[in-house]
Amino acid sequence: MSKLIVMPVDDPSATLLSTSDPAAIAADLGAVGVTFEQWTADATLAHDAGQDAVMSAYADDVARIRDMGFGTVDVVRLHGDPNDAEFMSNAAAARAKFLSEHAHADDEVRFFVEGSGAFYLRLTRPDGIEAVHVALCEQGDFISVPKDTLHWFDMGTAPSFAAIRFFQIEDGWVGEFTGDAIAERFPTFDELVAAAG
Repeated sequence: MSKLIVMPVDDPSATLLSTSDPAAIAADLGAVGVTFEQWTADATLAHDAGQDAVMSAYADDVARIRDMGFGTVDVVRLHGDPNDAEFMSNAAAARAKFLSEHAHADDEVRFFVEGSGAFYLRLTRPDGIEAVHVALCEQGDFISVPKDTLHWFDMGTAPSFAAIRFFQIEDGWVGEFTGDAIAERFPTFDELVAAAG
């Protein structure tokens, strides 16, 4: 289930908002400049489906976003057996890449077509409170985070997701890290999923 949890930057134990209502998620994120939508993502993908197969299954969605100026498109897909040491090692390395606060020179635009992951967005709310907005995204969720937004992404310790990524500039995915350890003070993806039951 998609969910938005908003916590003050200075108090991760406090919750300003917690909702699973898609309209409320879209409205709250929209108020801070982030687009959140729910699209149809019901294509059956083979276990070994690669980038071309995923993009072909969602060709209409890919074309629609490309027409908005996002000329570079790729797919990130991670899933495997949590008992497979090699998969878990590769997953840990992939997770570590974006688990610290960073920003991009391009909008971060993602369409989740399998599984789930969490974006942690450090933004100032309309009421002036600086907060971390945790968008737990799942299959069918589309999110567009404006360039230069401070954030991090957590796919969990045993990731299982596929997302189509859209870029206006070819190396727009490269992160500029802040060096702030803020991510270490907030609940991880795994902790949030466990708490949701």
